[in-house]
Amino acid sequence: MVAVSVRFLTWVVVASLCTGCVVVKAHERGNLAKRSMTNDRASGEARFNQHERGSREGADGGTGQPGGGCGCN
Repeated sequence: MVAVSVRFLTWVVVASLCTGCVVVKAHERGNLAKRSMTNDRASGEARFNQHERGSREGADGGTGQPGGGCGCN
């Protein structure tokens, strides 16, 4: 049992050492700075959800969008 846990622990350590951490240089950040690389949902979908939530609650504040509870802009 001890040999199995030592072998498992060895594989875990080897696997964690195989992953790499790199500092990305400034001239290599071009592709990483593209909008398609973000984790956020599509901005259009996020804006729609925000507008829908504001219309449902009857209040819309802090977003710079005019309108009230009627759902109109």
